[in-house]
Amino acid sequence: MNVYKKLQKARIKLQQTEIKKSGKNKFAGYEYFELGDFLPAIQRICDEVGLCGVVSYDEANAHLTIYDTDGDGTIVFSSPMASAELKGCHAVQNLGAVQTYLRRYLWTTAFELVEHDALDATTGSVDVKPKPKVEAKPIVGKEGDWQIKAPAKPDGDQIDAWLTVVGQTTQVALSMANSEEDVMQIFKKNKTLFDTVKEVDAVAFKDLMAVFTETKGKFKEAA
Repeated sequence: MNVYKKLQKARIKLQQTEIKKSGKNKFAGYEYFELGDFLPAIQRICDEVGLCGVVSYDEANAHLTIYDTDGDGTIVFSSPMASAELKGCHAVQNLGAVQTYLRRYLWTTAFELVEHDALDATTGSVDVKPKPKVEAKPIVGKEGDWQIKAPAKPDGDQIDAWLTVVGQTTQVALSMANSEEDVMQIFKKNKTLFDTVKEVDAVAFKDLMAVFTETKGKFKEAA
């Protein structure tokens, strides 16, 4: 059995294994696989069929090399390196975040794990329908005015609805951005609001910052 046949067998075995998505993006409203959701199952299956995966990095790319432990066959999956700019984190923490994301993406690619289309979830439609009692909307007046109008932080069971609305309206504003500078202005104009999000839910804040990073990356790639 060559390395390709072994990998395909491992993929089928993983599909027959019940794994659940524990990651949740509160702003875009979708769930995703964390490394810990599938990696233990993948390692067990690879051991059964005779495969071993090794992740490595260089300045330009991250690589996942699948080795045939019974022969000399290999399959390599690669992804370009990226950068992270998580607020309140030093350079090593940002590097760790990048490597964690890339490891997850490489393994999901190698094993054909089906993920929600995060890009479709955070771009496109600007038809925002907030939950009752919690309203917010972006105000885009003259050029450079990116102020997001949001209600005061609610209490109790309305907090999740408030977080969702802030996230949706931020995405609306980001969808109107025409440059990396616009993205930065959206963040600066609404920093007080985003600080409140961080105070309420650190995970939701991290998800929101990931949307900013993704949008900035789109403009960098187009430059």
